[in-house]
Amino acid sequence: MQNNNTYAKPVYIVDGSRTPFIKTRSGPGPFRASDLAVAASRPLLARQPFLPEALNEVILGCVSSGPDESNIARIAALRLGCGDLVPAWTVQRNCASGMQALDNAAQNIANGRSHLVLAGGTEAMSHHPVLLNNRMVTWLAHWNRARSITDKGRQLAALRPHHFQLIIAILRGLTDPVVGLSMGQTAEKLAWRFNISRQTMDRFAVASHQRLDLASREGRLDEIEPIFDSKGKLYERDDGVRPDSSVEKLAGLKPVFDRPIGKVTAGNSAQVSDGAAMLLLASEEAVTEHQLPILGRLLDTQWSALDPSQMGLGPVHAMAQLLQRNGGDGSDIDYWEINEAFATQVLACLEAWKDSDYMQSELGIDTPFAPIPEERLNVDGGGISLGHPVGASGARIVLHLLKTLQQNSAKRGITSLCIGGGQGGAMLLEAGS
Repeated sequence: MQNNNTYAKPVYIVDGSRTPFIKTRSGPGPFRASDLAVAASRPLLARQPFLPEALNEVILGCVSSGPDESNIARIAALRLGCGDLVPAWTVQRNCASGMQALDNAAQNIANGRSHLVLAGGTEAMSHHPVLLNNRMVTWLAHWNRARSITDKGRQLAALRPHHFQLIIAILRGLTDPVVGLSMGQTAEKLAWRFNISRQTMDRFAVASHQRLDLASREGRLDEIEPIFDSKGKLYERDDGVRPDSSVEKLAGLKPVFDRPIGKVTAGNSAQVSDGAAMLLLASEEAVTEHQLPILGRLLDTQWSALDPSQMGLGPVHAMAQLLQRNGGDGSDIDYWEINEAFATQVLACLEAWKDSDYMQSELGIDTPFAPIPEERLNVDGGGISLGHPVGASGARIVLHLLKTLQQNSAKRGITSLCIGGGQGGAMLLEAGS
């Protein structure tokens, strides 16, 4: 494989850490998004031979930080002791926000603007807000203008049940406003397009849980940093994993997005969760100056776009264009990570990847790439079993793929994920020597 990448200079990934991914259950979770970013970053920086003030910048992906976390990257940087002089900024590309932060860091390192960058993603989905509807907002504006008791009485008399209809921000945010489909509905479209059965989807979901459980028991998730909440409760592993999951149990779940005939259920979809993943990126000069170890090298990144109603196929487009530029057919890729937004979404990507008609009509590629071996894809589970905190997942899959390459003495890997709104992102990575 050639390396016709987009980075003019080498970009190294020195190290990385993440928090456990904590499943959203009832109400806001114990950590805000900034808490999670700090929890993932603090032990990572503590391991380095330089002080946090030596960083050139901090870049953080986050889809929806809280009202007290404006420019959440700056808040995290200050809490981490980076000092007043280290700039920090936040990026948002829906599910790929964490990956976008890594790409921005790599670009700045490649063009010489930065040498040491802390980058990654965070999301506390359990803290996404509940909003008032526009009718209630208008009513409140009129209420604030009312001065006399009579005017206030008229306003109170005007209140109706529809004023109290709340907007669940996370549900609204997971709906594409252009095509009017939720992300789950786009997954249903892919299930029917590629004739993926409910049983096949459930089987994929069960395998995700089994793989994560095995990786946890065998100690292969050493990127996780244990964290304590304010009540002293310890979180040391991804808590959404269900080792006892089975196809028979999942078969009893009802469709969520296309009732009653749909195939996508809560059991074969990514979990709603809270978590953060952070990585330290460095230039060749910084590696030499500080004698830093090299976990891996970021070789290339590709962003692609497609019909928003087919957004789950974004990885196919991004990975194909990435391989085309680098002269590979996929056979020399050792491990793959495709974020598990939905089981059917990953399965549809695998089908499209080897479908000559799809490749020709959608991408203008005459010959499909080498099939992606299932035993080399998401080897330790994915979003279905460990969760998908949307701002963090793009960084998590990069970190975990590098760990997988290291643990298996492998050389190259590709990470990818679909992006709400009809996009795909992919990164080509190489293990450290």
